Amino acid sequence: MTSQLRPIFLDLTKIRLPINALVSILHRVTGVLLIVSIPLVLWLFQRSLAGPAGFEQALGLLGHPLGLLLLLGWLWLLMHHFFVGIRFLLVEVGVGETRKGGRDTAWSALIAGIVAAILLWAVFL
Repeated sequence: MTSQLRPIFLDLTKIRLPINALVSILHRVTGVLLIVSIPLVLWLFQRSLAGPAGFEQALGLLGHPLGLLLLLGWLWLLMHHFFVGIRFLLVEVGVGETRKGGRDTAWSALIAGIVAAILLWAVFL
């Protein structure tokens, strides 16, 4: 009898989460990463305002291939968090509450975040 009450081992790598859950988890992760990135963004902003030499230093860091890649990643964090936040606000007022609507809005927010990040990144190039 006691063997039936034992917890079941779940392999989390084999669980296929719906897109709604993945987008929600990514929303939380992007929020944390945006908060963690605040010191770097403030430092770059401070360098750019420190004078012509500081501005050139900030431009040089952002113009480096690694800097451009980090900028693209940061822009995706920001845009994903923004669009999924709007999605959550719309769900609060009744938009996308059905299974299909939730799935559609999750895909829309995910794609909008990627497209907006790439477009903004292209502006910075």
